[in-house]
Amino acid sequence: MAPPAQNPTSPLNEHHDDAPGLERFPLFAVAAGALCLLGLALTLVLGGAAFPEVIPGLPDAGEAVRWGMPLAKVTMDAAAVVTVGLLLLTVVLLPSEKGRLSPQAVGYVHGATWAALVWALAAVMTLYFQASEFLARPAGQVSVDEVTAYAGSVSGGIALMFVILVTTGIALFGRTATTATSGLWLLGLSLVALTPPALTGHSASSGSHELAVTGLALHVIAISVWVGGVLALTYHAMRPKAQDPSVAAHRFSRLALWAYVGVAVSGVASALARLASPMELVLTEYGLIILVKIILFAVLGVFGYMHREFALTRLDGAEPGSGGEAFQRPLFLRVALVEVLIMAVVIGVSVGLGRTAPPPPPAGAVDPAAAILGFPVPPPMSVQTLLTLWRPDLFFIMFVVVAGGLYAAAVTRLLRRGDSWPVGRTVAFAAGMLTIVLVQLTGFATYAKVLFSTHMIQHMVLAMVTPILLVLGAPATLALRALKPAVRRGDRGPREWLTLFLNSRFSKVVTHPGFATPMFVLSLYVLYFTPLFPVLMNDHVGHMIMNVHFLLAGFLFYWIIVGVDPAPRKVPYLLRILLLLLAMGFHAFFGIAIMMQSVPMAMEFYGRFEVPWIESRLDDQYAGGGVAWALGEIPTALVMVALVWQWARDDERQERRRERHSRRGGSEDADLDAYNAYLAELDRRSRGEGTAQATAERTLTTETPRDADGDEVEPKAGREERTGSGEDSPDDSPDLRSSSGT
Repeated sequence: MAPPAQNPTSPLNEHHDDAPGLERFPLFAVAAGALCLLGLALTLVLGGAAFPEVIPGLPDAGEAVRWGMPLAKVTMDAAAVVTVGLLLLTVVLLPSEKGRLSPQAVGYVHGATWAALVWALAAVMTLYFQASEFLARPAGQVSVDEVTAYAGSVSGGIALMFVILVTTGIALFGRTATTATSGLWLLGLSLVALTPPALTGHSASSGSHELAVTGLALHVIAISVWVGGVLALTYHAMRPKAQDPSVAAHRFSRLALWAYVGVAVSGVASALARLASPMELVLTEYGLIILVKIILFAVLGVFGYMHREFALTRLDGAEPGSGGEAFQRPLFLRVALVEVLIMAVVIGVSVGLGRTAPPPPPAGAVDPAAAILGFPVPPPMSVQTLLTLWRPDLFFIMFVVVAGGLYAAAVTRLLRRGDSWPVGRTVAFAAGMLTIVLVQLTGFATYAKVLFSTHMIQHMVLAMVTPILLVLGAPATLALRALKPAVRRGDRGPREWLTLFLNSRFSKVVTHPGFATPMFVLSLYVLYFTPLFPVLMNDHVGHMIMNVHFLLAGFLFYWIIVGVDPAPRKVPYLLRILLLLLAMGFHAFFGIAIMMQSVPMAMEFYGRFEVPWIESRLDDQYAGGGVAWALGEIPTALVMVALVWQWARDDERQERRRERHSRRGGSEDADLDAYNAYLAELDRRSRGEGTAQATAERTLTTETPRDADGDEVEPKAGREERTGSGEDSPDDSPDLRSSSGT
């Protein structure tokens, strides 16, 4: 399918002879590679990784491994950046047509598959060098069996094996991708493949796990999106007949701002986790390298500002279809090319930083418990310690800030537009965010790592209190009402992607009572009565995944029970009550089963450190079982009240709808009338009659407007319909039919 037609006189297609073309791209690519290697070499030399002190008599991997490892790593990172950038350009930056990729976009997907193949091969070489370094034997003396054993038993090898499998899948399946949905899957897989190596480096062994691990993972993702997007967009802008360069540039400008903030926040978090004091920035080699990265980051911020202020400008009299945006190609390319060269240096410095040992902890500050928990064993629990021993968990900090900020921005947009949004829903969502802060960021999160009883409080709140408040806040409904449709018909923006997701087979499966209820109930028994619980508690990433699972499982279950968001299917209220009682019965039995245990659970984790101020682990575990048994009763009662109230409201709405239908000339049964009309339409189609008449009837038929609670209201005189405008209908129950044309 050909790309959308453009006006030859539009500023989008204006060609400037003084702008760099594709014939110069290889030259810039070579220059970027040389600068990347230069930054890597200088960092390895200045940081001491190139010439470490070798103790005579001890085995050493040798110079080949010492230099081959960072070279393989920088190749892997560069290929990852190119893969992410090309897929980002394909799916997010370039417009699609009814879910189909344009020929240029398909070409970029094919280019991403070749980059993914290089990514996989570089990961194989990195795996070999890591195994050689781990075994302290020179390159060429490590067998394939030893590399395989390393890849299956050591966290660094397991992470690289995961990268190899995912990137190989991208290289294979990307050859057949022609739709925006398949491109989005490939982009998601590429972002997932970025994180495992980041979680097994210095971050896994440093203190403040909540900052170090999440910070590095976020840093890698944000900088890959930023650098990859700039690189892919620069190449696209060099093409003389590029598809919609202005649209792609303006979209990336908004995305780059988010990526820049993500890099800044994650960089600060990573530095705080590794540096004991600000003076180490100038007194240690590791700190000096971080300081160089900060300077380069600030310079890139200046170039980003130049892009937004000078290269991208708005013209009032632009041609239709350009969105009023003009694309200054020469200036954009000059700024972007310099930006890419600086980013190449940053990649080299980052890889060198990963090979540089962070500053050791102060003498006498080594605590065995801190190496396991990420912090020393806290003092006895009190109100003061719960309010002061906060845990800076970056993942949940970002979740609360981003989710809460987007919700507030959406409500603000509705109010400015003149539409209403129930205050109760806003209060419920804000209370849900507050419960996450309470159990994940305050002293509760600190004691949840050392006490089973506090962990169970954290679990019950995340699984049975927070989800109820979040689903009552109706975030999906708010998003569908606040997000604007895509400017270009047939393209997919955030609103179209959300609609497509809510209508997808995946949503239909995970919101089915036969899936959501067992996931909510049975995962308790699988987690706590198998060796999975101590395994997850021993690792920060595992502990974070466990908490996220609690939150998601509870959200899916209570979405089908009391949720007000549009769902793929409507569950009868009587079945909802039965599911609620069944789930709560299993939860109560779970708590009793914990209380009846005669030996402490998960001693593979809790036995690794001492808590001197508790008398018995078994007594603490008994208290945790009591929490699981008793705390489930309060949410059950609240949900039952809300469910009965929703049932009564639904009956009232149905009765009012029937009365209005009867007043408009129909029978007392509106559903029967609709079914009869459907049968009549089928009869007309089978006889080949009335096609034009049916089309005219559909054109004249308008949907009855609804109020904020979903009740039908009479149309107000003088109010024009906004269908087809840039804003969504004020209907509180948005139509889930895909607006992307599929």
